[in-house]
Amino acid sequence: MAINKIMVIGAGQMGGGIAQVAAQAGLEVVLNDIDQAFIDKRLAFIDKLLLRSIEKGLMDEAEKLAVTSRLIPSTDLQDAAEVDFVVEAASENMAIKEKLFRTLDEVTRPGVILASNTSSLSITEIAAGTGRPELVIGMHFMNPVPVMKLVEIIRGIATSDATYATVKALAEQLGKVPVEVNDYPGFISNRVLMPMINEAIYCIYEGVADAESIDTVMKLGMAHPMGPLTLADFIGLDTCLAIMEVLYEGFADSKYRPCPLLRKMVNAGWLGKKSGKGFFTYD
Repeated sequence: MAINKIMVIGAGQMGGGIAQVAAQAGLEVVLNDIDQAFIDKRLAFIDKLLLRSIEKGLMDEAEKLAVTSRLIPSTDLQDAAEVDFVVEAASENMAIKEKLFRTLDEVTRPGVILASNTSSLSITEIAAGTGRPELVIGMHFMNPVPVMKLVEIIRGIATSDATYATVKALAEQLGKVPVEVNDYPGFISNRVLMPMINEAIYCIYEGVADAESIDTVMKLGMAHPMGPLTLADFIGLDTCLAIMEVLYEGFADSKYRPCPLLRKMVNAGWLGKKSGKGFFTYD
């Protein structure tokens, strides 16, 4: 099935980024969310980013108008009946995703691939709630989506070769570099990244050093472009905790135990940049 029109579910940072790169690649994009105001806010943000691209000489006004004309707001999942491909970027919660995929399985045409932008949850488990497990796959974009080249493509136990090939080609059409990954908790990116972030949090928890010192060591000593605690704030501490919980439960290994300080900060509502306070303070 040719992919000309897609639905992106979730108008947050990840979903908005996916919608933007897809529209820039020439695809019609139905951007779906339960809140119209949230969609409007994201579309305004995308428009602002495209204006910056004009200022930098990366596109002209006609190209910008063409991109924005391909972005279609939607608050009704029934609109998925008209699309050739769906990728969801909803909250990192298995119950939410399973419910979404059951609905999408009923609404979309036979043969339509259903992809999840989950950063750690089981594609196999998500697919099991549908009648098309061979057409369910993970498509984990990196944040910020318009900038980062990597897409992890996660194959569930039932994902077909044809589905993988189609999604790999789509990722390349979007200007991304796809990497094939099998379905294990955290995949590659977060199985490696999150324990490092968690250990950095343990360094604060145990009084080894403060956040600034830990980030400085990792930036200047390990050539990381961003310290792990700054990165955690950028990702969102609630998201970091959710991923650590998936790793801890999935592998039943104490090395993945979330640091108590991380849990305490999330309980306090200190979620990082999006809440204004995490390991650092933001305006």
